[in-house]
Amino acid sequence: MKPSPSLGSLTGRELATQPDCWRRAAEAAASAAGLPRPGERVAVTGCGTSWFMAQSYAALREAAGQGETDAFAASEFPLTRAYDRIVAITRSGTTTEVLRLLEAVHGPTPTLAITADAKTPVTDVADEVAVLDWADEESVVQTRFATTALAYLRTALEGIGPVTAAAADAGWALTDPLPPEVLEAEQWTFLGSGWTYGLAQEAALKMREAAGAWTESYPSMEYRHGPLSISAPGRATWHFGPLPKGLATDVTRAGGTLVPTDPARDPMADLVRAQRLAVAVAESRGLNPDAPRNLTRSVILDDE
Repeated sequence: MKPSPSLGSLTGRELATQPDCWRRAAEAAASAAGLPRPGERVAVTGCGTSWFMAQSYAALREAAGQGETDAFAASEFPLTRAYDRIVAITRSGTTTEVLRLLEAVHGPTPTLAITADAKTPVTDVADEVAVLDWADEESVVQTRFATTALAYLRTALEGIGPVTAAAADAGWALTDPLPPEVLEAEQWTFLGSGWTYGLAQEAALKMREAAGAWTESYPSMEYRHGPLSISAPGRATWHFGPLPKGLATDVTRAGGTLVPTDPARDPMADLVRAQRLAVAVAESRGLNPDAPRNLTRSVILDDE
């Protein structure tokens, strides 16, 4: 099997635009309204990919000392908890669980929806709306909208500089060769700590969606508490961010492949590499990453 890291698919072409999308997000966020303020107790929500981006932002915001920040799947949001602000991420603006949640909390709690389409129902149920329409996608599989939403939120925490630096790193991630042993693996485990755990979860989801691949994701230090048993020859472990001490030894001792990453690069850019991997593995298996099995671009549920 000789997978090619092709960007010829729609998904591949869209993911390749991320550096420019992130730069635009940083510029837009610098003067945006409705973003969480320092000291506020904030909840961030979404479904699927958007939920994982919510997790990354929540960890970043707390680590920055900006205030208590929780992340929930929209279907699991605890309506009995009090928050100063709720942020919802929804590419389509039509996801049923997100719309139901925003309708349920409408009133005294300010809400912000981050979406890709201004002409969707979410604009009617959120107090403030950030429209990142330049990052909208035709593909079912999310790539650039999710990371652009995270770049937008990161700018409010870190300023423009770190996000533009991440965009530069993403340019590298689009051309850096993927190791053959990683492309040809039979199984992939993605790990992260703090805000990069959300990235790890998203990388695993991309592999499942685009390539129907056997992937798992865990917090870095949980790897030794069971998941290490899956490591073996022909299986790859990919870590986002600096490696915990001893992890590389554990993986190689088990016979697995540790994916080489550059700790000087922004982990969000490394997610771009994982997206490329998903497209390449899909194509190597004769699958179309633009037409994932059993999935639609938005989940819209019946009222019954």
